[in-house]
Amino acid sequence: MTSPVGELILAACGDGLCLVDFAGRKGRFRPLERLKERLRAQVRDDDGMSPVLDVACRQIGEYFAGDRKAFDLPLMFAGTPFQESVWKLLLEIPHGRTISYGELAVRLGRPQAVRAVAAANAANAISIIVPCHRVTACRGGLGGYAGGLEAKRLLLGLEGVLPTV
Repeated sequence: MTSPVGELILAACGDGLCLVDFAGRKGRFRPLERLKERLRAQVRDDDGMSPVLDVACRQIGEYFAGDRKAFDLPLMFAGTPFQESVWKLLLEIPHGRTISYGELAVRLGRPQAVRAVAAANAANAISIIVPCHRVTACRGGLGGYAGGLEAKRLLLGLEGVLPTV
């Protein structure tokens, strides 16, 4: 899918969306390997769309057009129980808001696990939909982003919020 942040790769497993990733990023094959291992899935390069991919493309398009603030898609996570708990918390961050990695760790009930939370955030395979771009550094800086900092700036700008530093 073509988007304002570049080409996106989407994948579904059955009826669940399991991947929204940046086509040109370094390490882009790691999420696919994790999907194959955790979901025991075969990855097919198929130009044919599935119903969930059709809906995902439509909703992502609406998001970039400014017409959608929340996604309504069936998701299929492929991570450890800890990673999945972090990803589920990411879904609770409202459009137009950011929180720090430390605050996310506190919400998880593991305030000392900031680095583990940041690593789980970085392993999120369903970018944009599971809004890891809304997590920033503790002093208001952008922090990192798998799609690159320009993509993170664009996404946060689209939502009307940018870190102060």
